[in-house]
Amino acid sequence: MRRRRSGAEPRQRGRARSSAAAWPGAGHAAVAALLAMLMLCGCVRRTLVITTEPPNAQVFLNDQEIGRSTVSTDFVWYGDYDVVIRKEGYETLSTHWRVDPPWYQVVPIDFFAEVLWPGEIHDVRSRHFELAVAQPPDTDELIGRAAELRERALDTRK
Repeated sequence: MRRRRSGAEPRQRGRARSSAAAWPGAGHAAVAALLAMLMLCGCVRRTLVITTEPPNAQVFLNDQEIGRSTVSTDFVWYGDYDVVIRKEGYETLSTHWRVDPPWYQVVPIDFFAEVLWPGEIHDVRSRHFELAVAQPPDTDELIGRAAELRERALDTRK
């Protein structure tokens, strides 16, 4: 049996120790760091901005009021949106707005933009709408329509 000399380090036999084994908990720290990096990566923010002439008109997007113009709201899906804009003294505007996805939101590229891209991508879509001034109805036309409506109402009673 051999004796060790005092103060001498024992010789290691076989493979060298790994760095993870040298630092207890290093494997857990590496996994935690990887998860933190993944949580910080990738984000696409999508915003619709609607302006009107005249300003301060009520804006509805897909039958939900989103506010008065100038208004901005975040959205999730690209596609066709129903837009209704109302203001007293102006004719109500009812239209569609098609929002097409940018190149980085097309499958399979969207995976990299949403998950792996290190930072935030902000996609802002703007649209301006002009409202026409409401024309007061002609008095004779209004009386004619009222008489027609009265006749139809009386005919249904019989």
